[in-house]
Amino acid sequence: MKRPVAFFDIDGTLFRWSLFLVYVDLMIERGLLPEIIKEKAKPKYERWLNREGSYQDYLDVLVKGFNDYIAGVRVEDFYKAVKDSLAGRDKRVYRFTRDLIRELKDEGYFLIAITHSSKIAADLFAESYGFDKVYGLMFEIDEDVFTGQILNKELIFDKGKIVERVFQDESLNIDPERSVAVGDTHSDIAMLEKVTRPIAFNPNKILYLEAKKRGWEVVVERKDVIYKNI
Repeated sequence: MKRPVAFFDIDGTLFRWSLFLVYVDLMIERGLLPEIIKEKAKPKYERWLNREGSYQDYLDVLVKGFNDYIAGVRVEDFYKAVKDSLAGRDKRVYRFTRDLIRELKDEGYFLIAITHSSKIAADLFAESYGFDKVYGLMFEIDEDVFTGQILNKELIFDKGKIVERVFQDESLNIDPERSVAVGDTHSDIAMLEKVTRPIAFNPNKILYLEAKKRGWEVVVERKDVIYKNI
């Protein structure tokens, strides 16, 4: 019998922040990445806090800084920074997605986590929630040091391709007609449009408008209240 499947974006959908931002902060603190990254991001961060700029603008500066300076960092140091930065944070999740994961797991769903953060971080975080498969960025390594090259960028930044790959993998024995996906930004649209039960959770404006147009579920969790189909 084929298995139902559920795809979960992690950052901002399950985890109440960004795995990437958590470990980058600690890497800068430990000198694995230069302080200049944080200095360049600070104005974007302030504009975002003041609702004058976007979160994506702030994130883009940090991502560029990470990509510019990850070459030469030892894998062992990176792994330790990621592990230490995530320690004790596995419960900092949204109730809706946490409970949905438990519900679907009990119903026999094959659970897949997807993130634009490092797969190393995703594996550590997702372990607490019983995910069956994890997709995240994988970086090229040469003699235990990062080269700065991303190995699977094309796949990870197109979540629709991940869904297609899972559906086509005969070894997983997946039933596409019983598929769920949960995402929070427009980058998740390609994933959501391929499943039978798409859920836009705490969506940004672009995703919200698309979800309303297509009749997708919209769920917003604010403080201790969960609003559905608003």
